[in-house]
Amino acid sequence: MDWTRILNAVADAVIAPTTAAYALAAIGLNVHFGLTGLLNMGQAGFMLLGAYGFAISATAGWPLWASVLVAVTAAMLFGLLLGIPTLQLRGDYLAIVTIAAAEIVRIIGRSTSLTWLTGGNAGIAGDPFKESFQSLSPFPDGTTEIGPWSYSNNLSNSWWLRIVAWAVVALACFVMWRWMRSPWGRVLKGVREDEDALRSLGKNVYSYKMQALVLGGVFGALGGILYVLPRAVQPDSMGRPMTFYVWTILLLGGAATVFGPVLGSVLLWTVLAFVTIFLREIVPETVLRTEQIAMLGWILVGLTLMLLVIFRPQGIMGDKKELAINVR
Repeated sequence: MDWTRILNAVADAVIAPTTAAYALAAIGLNVHFGLTGLLNMGQAGFMLLGAYGFAISATAGWPLWASVLVAVTAAMLFGLLLGIPTLQLRGDYLAIVTIAAAEIVRIIGRSTSLTWLTGGNAGIAGDPFKESFQSLSPFPDGTTEIGPWSYSNNLSNSWWLRIVAWAVVALACFVMWRWMRSPWGRVLKGVREDEDALRSLGKNVYSYKMQALVLGGVFGALGGILYVLPRAVQPDSMGRPMTFYVWTILLLGGAATVFGPVLGSVLLWTVLAFVTIFLREIVPETVLRTEQIAMLGWILVGLTLMLLVIFRPQGIMGDKKELAINVR
């Protein structure tokens, strides 16, 4: 058994841009659900809008800061349009509406009538929209090896992207830490626990919900940018399963915590990488094909998550007292 190959794959997943992108999206979902109690099942819609906004504007030659601003603005507008008619809904009804809204974004993005803008089913090729980001790299061209990790300095799957991605995640964690200890964050927790009681204190619950939905969506849009920088923008890769992965990460690490989404993302992708490659090493192809082993890996991860939800519903880092919403 090639343990070196297995451990290298696990080490790669620890600092991968994809891991950082999902952590950032889970931080946004933490604002929605962990702080405010909003059952948003459409986080992939925010991520896809962020990816499209960034890729389209960057391909058109806009500078990096303007492309990021377009992505953030698109997510904010989507949050407003989604929140105005739906934030009066609670629980399952809000979940149904948000997952439908995310699917609308995906279907519009892959529409053949918008091929000139979004690329339709084929999406948007990566090279044109990556240039503005890669041009800001301070590193020389070439490859650098640090411990088990060896990547190019500036290309798609590079050290430059990893450093920026995890710096953004660290900044998002700091912002969450400040928010959770601020009066604003305490009001959001009040919305989560008992919004009727909060109304009796004169608070505009609808306004706070809208703020949480928009700000959490902004984190999702930034996660969408990080997700597509190592690859192309493909709408079908950012559909319902992506939202479920983000929820898995949040529940695994622990909602209403600062570092839970980061821990959940790292654990999910490292464990999945280990299980998949380990099974490929020990299971002959005559028994299970490569794609079947990948599906089996997700089955095992899903069973693990079920056991976690049953025996530790607050997640690894979560506090059960923080999640009274789950025991009503």
